[in-house]
Amino acid sequence: MSTAALRLIQTEPHEPDLVAAARAGEQAAFEQLYRLHVGRVYALCLRLTADPLEAEQLTQDAFVQTWRKLSGFRGDSAFSTWLHRLTVNVVLDWRRARTRRSQHETILDPVDQMETAAASRPTQPTRVGDRLDLERALAQLPEGARTVFVLHEVEGYLVREVADFLQVAEGTVKAQLFRARRLLREALQ
Repeated sequence: MSTAALRLIQTEPHEPDLVAAARAGEQAAFEQLYRLHVGRVYALCLRLTADPLEAEQLTQDAFVQTWRKLSGFRGDSAFSTWLHRLTVNVVLDWRRARTRRSQHETILDPVDQMETAAASRPTQPTRVGDRLDLERALAQLPEGARTVFVLHEVEGYLVREVADFLQVAEGTVKAQLFRARRLLREALQ
């Protein structure tokens, strides 16, 4: 390990210094970047998948991709912004691959399933401010509605940006967002 890498480990380095060292191949610097960002990356993956095991795997996949693509990071934006975008792309690629694998199966529209389940479930009083209730309701949303809701409402992307991410029309994003909000309201009442 180089002297520069040892200095990075011994002090609280500035993130751009860590990124530069990691780009130069310093694994210790990349490990520090991993520790700094793994929580946020996992939370994003969990919100997009609603599955803790898949979120763990996708978090690892995101960091593998980060290591592979780090040389392409130009620094035009913050590293965390670049990592966030890369993570969203990893999750969306995983979804596309999973969809291709399961295209031969015929299932009910997930929105119909959610609406049927909401109609047959007895209403229970919940506290809208209770984060756990919101996370559970979010996890029950159909995949498309959950993805749009998380990217727009939680992560703050514009409708246009979400449409670009998902490669769909802006109207589709708006419809999914409307549907997600309606289903969340029903689930939280």
